[in-house]
Amino acid sequence: MPTVLDDSLLDDPARLVEADSAGLLRAAAMAGAQVRATAEAAAELELSDRLDLGRPRSLVLIDRPGVSRTVTRLLAALLAPACPVPVVVAEIVPSWIGALDVVFAHTDDAGDRELAASLERAARFGATVVLSAPAEGPVAASVAGKGVLLAPRIPVPPELAFPRGLAAGLLTANALGLLVADVQALADQLDLEAEKDYLARESFANPAKALALRLADRVPLLWGLDPVAVAVADHAAHAFAAHAGMVCDAEDYRQALARPALRRVVQSGGQERDIFADPDDSSGGTATRVLLLSVRTGPAAEAARFQAEEFLPGADVIAPAEEFEADEIVRAAVLALRFELAAVYLGLAAGRIGGAGRYEPATA
Repeated sequence: MPTVLDDSLLDDPARLVEADSAGLLRAAAMAGAQVRATAEAAAELELSDRLDLGRPRSLVLIDRPGVSRTVTRLLAALLAPACPVPVVVAEIVPSWIGALDVVFAHTDDAGDRELAASLERAARFGATVVLSAPAEGPVAASVAGKGVLLAPRIPVPPELAFPRGLAAGLLTANALGLLVADVQALADQLDLEAEKDYLARESFANPAKALALRLADRVPLLWGLDPVAVAVADHAAHAFAAHAGMVCDAEDYRQALARPALRRVVQSGGQERDIFADPDDSSGGTATRVLLLSVRTGPAAEAARFQAEEFLPGADVIAPAEEFEADEIVRAAVLALRFELAAVYLGLAAGRIGGAGRYEPATA
């Protein structure tokens, strides 16, 4: 259902601060700080030396509820093209785990006993375990003295811990020689994105606010043109649900177009919004907004974009490579942050989150 929005709130910094009683905008803007703090923790724990084991038999990414799921999917997408070892994504440690395998997990649920038991078994069978999790609780205790624990140093709500989990996974892959990620450059670019999306910047100059306004009266269809973009779309869908109570369709654009009824809707331009229509009358259908996300560059990416734009001439394309120079890891993380901030802005302006100063939609 389209979101009723008080767009005036977005360009009123004082009201935004009052509405954002939980400090979500500030917490989201600390993405770069989360990355730096995680890198510092890894350096102090000598993560690179402890993972200097030679090439592992496999890298197992543990997929738990929350941003853990979107972290692991993005890591798998980033690793997939040229990773010299199998990358396995699983909810628990596989039964075949052994001393030649490396397990990475991120969670903010310190009491996840299923994960704790799984990691304890991995360590017992000799696997190397890297855990991004709170320092207290059953999960942390499961690897005490047997694995590497990267505990959070920047306190943020669990739904905004994506940068920390991603940084921990990238540092693990770096140390194993499976990926080359410049986490300092990543942190710097996240800081620049947070500055662009600062609450005092007006909507026309603020990418996150502009994105929120584009999606406010539509059902977002977030379709990736490459596997990394699909993973970012998954995280964006999680963010919009978490902060704005909005349901999105996140999918690879080829799979999206394989659904005939939805394809016909979007190719016909969707349902245009009637500003005089009764908001409680759903007989006219639901308006949609297609966003084509593109993270990778090169001939294959250009061909996918050309084909998608032919099928969907009215779709918006979001391609970070057109805005700044960086590798695909940085582009993906920056786009994920922009969606997080857009979701928070949308949630505040729609009254779905916030404190005493929040917007309350008029009711009949």
